[in-house]
Order: sequence, then structure tokens, then C-alpha cells
Amino acid sequence: MRRLRLPVVVGLALVLATSCSTPTAGGGRTVASGAVGSTTAAAAPAESTVPPTPSSTTRPSAASPCGVRTVAPARYGHVVWIWMENKTYGNVLGDASAPYATALARQCGTDRSYHQVGSPSLPNYLGATSGDTYGIADDAGPSAHRLTGDNIFRQVRAAAGTERSYVEDMPADCVAAAQGRYAVKHNPAAYYVGGADHPACLTDDVPMGTSTGGALAADLGADHLPTFALVVPNLCDDSHDCPPSTADRWLASWLPRILDSPTYRSGDTAVFVVWDESTPMPNIVITPTTPPGLVSTAPVDHYSLLRTTEEILALPLLGRAQTAASLRGLFRL
Repeated sequence: MRRLRLPVVVGLALVLATSCSTPTAGGGRTVASGAVGSTTAAAAPAESTVPPTPSSTTRPSAASPCGVRTVAPARYGHVVWIWMENKTYGNVLGDASAPYATALARQCGTDRSYHQVGSPSLPNYLGATSGDTYGIADDAGPSAHRLTGDNIFRQVRAAAGTERSYVEDMPADCVAAAQGRYAVKHNPAAYYVGGADHPACLTDDVPMGTSTGGALAADLGADHLPTFALVVPNLCDDSHDCPPSTADRWLASWLPRILDSPTYRSGDTAVFVVWDESTPMPNIVITPTTPPGLVSTAPVDHYSLLRTTEEILALPLLGRAQTAASLRGLFRL
């Protein structure tokens, strides 16, 4: 894969004020910024527009989860990935069917040039978690693709951290075949069998449960999120088989619980909401130090997501993450 261009970040044109205050319903502000990469200054700043703010009833919260701290931690304690499915940027962010995601992107950060790394779904999940698609171009199950290479799950465990995949509608731990609305092709931990990967999958790859009970709700309630958490909705809630409005309601039911948790409010947690394909995909970067309304136009992809996660967790860079553009400078992580 060729090296991606150096990041250029542009501000979010939101009409009314020029400060970084939380936007009000029907209003907005303009924020113009040069590049925020660590070594390269941008040319003259540009502007990018996000559609009007949804009504107050659909906003994430009155207090933005982003822009509440000025100094990012040298090393993060927790990273959460939430993976959605099969929508382009304009299908979600700015669309009337996704008011929650649009409002949250407006309160935090997003990149308008986020690219897939393969097709169909499976290679994107594998690329994001290992830095390589292994030439896979199908959605076959773990029986067809037994992968022994290093991966983010193994890396976290090797660094004495904890990792957990919360998979909606998976009938038991680490199930290797699709059942109902559970898609194993969206569950990358089930494909890794090198070292202690499979025994770890049987322990750490768990059914998510519901918003009122189950593994994710319990870990949030106990302030016990792992170092690395992968959250995988079912085939309807991720918008694969259902419209964006369904996925938006799902995000609106779960993200406030994550962002209002003591773990997130402690300041050392980063949350990434990404869609697997099709380019350019929607994405939302949520950290306490990400300036509200920050929009990047730098070409990035799932390898960038992996690189950024490894950087902020102080892990070695795997595979194509080594040459991918980082989100860290772009979004002030």
C-alpha cells in the first residue's frame, strides 16, 4: 500500500460563532485550523460544512464529550472501537435518518476521506486488527481462514493489558459460524489461532448482551472496560441489513452510557465509531482532547485506525499500520 499523504485538517463551518462553544440547535460556528500533525504545517486553512444541528432532543448531550481537556495522555488506558456497516459518509453524517451520529460528529471529530482496505467485510476487519488482509477477498468463516499472524488482541495481552470483544447476538463465546443476526465475518478475534489467540477468544470474545444486562452493560456499570474493546452490533443494528436510522438509534442507546461512564470521564479513553465500507465511510473520533467540530480531509483508512490505537496504547506497529497515516495528530489525541 502506498504511503498516505501528510494530514491536512480543516475546520467545521457551522455558520454563527467562531469560538469552540457547543453548537446550539439551528445554529453553528466556523472553526478554521491548519494542520495539527506533529511535524508539518498546513497551507492556508480551508473550511468544510456539516449540515444543520439536529434538534435538542436528538443531541448526544448538553456537555460535549470532546474538547473538555487540553492535554492528551502520553498513554491511553482504554480504546473502544464500535464497528458499523456498509454506508458511505453522506448516507449517515448529515443525513436526516441519523440525527444522533450527525450531532455527535459535530461535537467531536470526523474525517471525510476515510477509506476501506478491502472488500467485502472480512478483509476490513482483519486489516484493522492485524495490519494485513492476507489476500482474503471473501467473507468465509474461521474454518476457511485460520490466521496465525500477530494482531491487536494478542499485542494488548502481551503488554499486560486486557482485551474484549462484545458481539451482539452471538449465541456463546467465540462462535465460529454465523447464526441469525450474528455474523462471524464481523468478529475478527474468532479468526486468529496463533499463540494463545484461540484460548483467549474463548474467554474474551463474548456476547454483548442488551442495554439492561450482559457483558458490556456489566463492565460499564462496574467501571471495568478492558484496555482494548471491540463492540460489534448485529446485522441489523450495524445497518448492514437495516436502514441507517436503526443503527442511529442503537448508537444513541449505547454511546451515552460509554461516554458518561467513569472510564471515559477519567480522560484516558478514546472511542472510535467506524463503518467498514464503502469508501468514503462515516467515522467519528471521540476523545476529551479532540476539538469539537474538527473535520479532516486527510486520506486515512483502517490501517490508520490500527496505527493510532497502537500508538496511544504504546504498542508496536503491525504490518501496514507502519506506513499508514496516523489519526493522532489530526484529532489531537
